[in-house]
Amino acid sequence: MEEPRRTALAHWGFPAFFAGLGGYHLATLLITAVSADRFAEIDIADPPVLGPLLLLLFVPNALLGLGPVVLSWWRGGGPRRDFGVVPTARDVKVGLACGGLSLLAAWVLGVVLLRLRRDTSSPLEEIGALSGGKSVWLALAALFVVVGAPLTEELLTRGALWGALEHHRVPPLAILGLTALIFAFLHEESWRTVSLFAQGLAIGAARLITGRVPASVIAHATNNLLPAAYLYAGAS
Repeated sequence: MEEPRRTALAHWGFPAFFAGLGGYHLATLLITAVSADRFAEIDIADPPVLGPLLLLLFVPNALLGLGPVVLSWWRGGGPRRDFGVVPTARDVKVGLACGGLSLLAAWVLGVVLLRLRRDTSSPLEEIGALSGGKSVWLALAALFVVVGAPLTEELLTRGALWGALEHHRVPPLAILGLTALIFAFLHEESWRTVSLFAQGLAIGAARLITGRVPASVIAHATNNLLPAAYLYAGAS
């Protein structure tokens, strides 16, 4: 199995990162502009059933990975060669371990943060409320949380950005910390920034240990299993 070509990211790693990030913010802006009036009067206590419109909420996240994938095809050797997207047995073992560590960090810090601030709501709670119960659309949303989001976010942060920083000889621990910080701010949940940073460190550790993006994707997916289960099981 081919190892990812780390040096291949030298010329397009940063452009890929900013293209993905730019696509995310542009899509968020457009969706907000189009839907602001439509959803302004929604009562979250008695919301309408949005069905397939739920998936619109995930379009910006999907675009995070588009920049790295497109630049990889255009300037690199393709996602499989540049990012090593096919996991090995070691990727799975390390990814599961680091994902479990991330869940532990999220639980410990979550308890502390909830004690400090009780008036918090999760985006997943709002998605569940708008789903109209356990529908196929909600199942697809939960599936994206487990599969889609880990893939796109890891291609952006622990793929394109990590590879570019690594090429420029930034120390590995500094890369780990920087990508974890970007991971935390990317979620735009200020009250959870500390928790998300700790989770980013645990997920990034899989990339640091193996040198491969699939390990961090698996760690991220493991971390997202409980939120996805909560999203689906919590719907009435």
